Amino acid sequence: MKRKLAFVVQRYGLEVNGGAELLSRQLVEHLTDRYDIEVLTTKAIEYTTWKNEYTADEEVINGVKVKRFGVEKPRDLNKFGKFSGKVIGNPAHTMEQEEEWFDLQGPLVPELIQYIEDHADDYEAFIFMTYLYYTTVKGLPKVKDKAILISTAHDEPPIYLKTFEKLFQMPKAFFYLTVEEKKFVERKFNNAHIINNDGLGGSGVEVPEHIDSEKFKKERNIPNYMVYAGRIDEAKGCKELFDYFLRYKQENQNDLKLVMMGKPVIHIPKSEDIISLGFVSEQEKFDVMSGAKFLIMPSPFESLSIVVLEAMTLSVPVLVNGRCDVLKGHCVRSNGGLYYKSYYEFEGCTNYILEHECTAEIMGKNGQAYVQDNYTWDKIVNRFSDIVEQVCEK
Repeated sequence: MKRKLAFVVQRYGLEVNGGAELLSRQLVEHLTDRYDIEVLTTKAIEYTTWKNEYTADEEVINGVKVKRFGVEKPRDLNKFGKFSGKVIGNPAHTMEQEEEWFDLQGPLVPELIQYIEDHADDYEAFIFMTYLYYTTVKGLPKVKDKAILISTAHDEPPIYLKTFEKLFQMPKAFFYLTVEEKKFVERKFNNAHIINNDGLGGSGVEVPEHIDSEKFKKERNIPNYMVYAGRIDEAKGCKELFDYFLRYKQENQNDLKLVMMGKPVIHIPKSEDIISLGFVSEQEKFDVMSGAKFLIMPSPFESLSIVVLEAMTLSVPVLVNGRCDVLKGHCVRSNGGLYYKSYYEFEGCTNYILEHECTAEIMGKNGQAYVQDNYTWDKIVNRFSDIVEQVCEK
């Protein structure tokens, strides 16, 4: 008989757009052959509001049973933003203010937390995805002796809240996505004694069987472009990317375009050199990505970056924000890309890739080998199963 596991995540569904949420769904689906898994989540699709949009309390998605709980109160972005200024980065804030901050950030789902407490004995292990949200902060302590935390942690302001000093001591085990995450968490919380993997967790990477790298170029008559894929948000470094790219175009005479794929959360500057495709299908994403000179990932805060691994799988070089240790680590270990920390480094790296086609091709092949060696689903599932078995046997 398969072990029964609960997977707790703030959003879950085919319509949900988010890196951690996509990883959770893919991981769960790849684990169903080994375990009996139920997903415990909310009825929200958008993290900006946590508005209840799913109507069913239970459904099956790609063979996985999903239990949904309604969000008690949607997020008030204006109120949350103002209150965050009192808490984040303010050493004088109180624990009561932290409690209120988590409620305001959401998703506020006390019924889900009560379900975890009431049904703790129904599951052999509870897996919590991401450290940051109410679902983990309130749910994990209820079942800490059988909890596995996929923290997706990185050096960002909220992780310095006092709440996390206790929370990161509670799980029975951690499943880290990267070497950098493991080092950061163990240095920050002094918890290396807790069961964990070696830091190479992450996500397996799958691409369509047939990819047309010339389709987009021919349809749009754009032979030369860099590509970004993901949420178009200031928190993802996109505002800085726009500033850097527009300055680059002023100072360099070439036909390079910036192609953006993803849902805009911030304004995209009007420029003939910036092409926004909006939300695209998986097939179109890989077609466009495969034809790019390189993938650009400007985010200063990433715990893995599936899209970087996808680009590497396609033998596409990557250019990443060197202020993010995880992204820099991918480039250093793979020799599959370059990283920058300033505009001049951004400009230099961009021109180097464009002007050294043979080297760029080698970087692409290096990146592909890196993913094949470390990020296939068989390897990910085996690593995760090892953690599950250690938790269930103790």
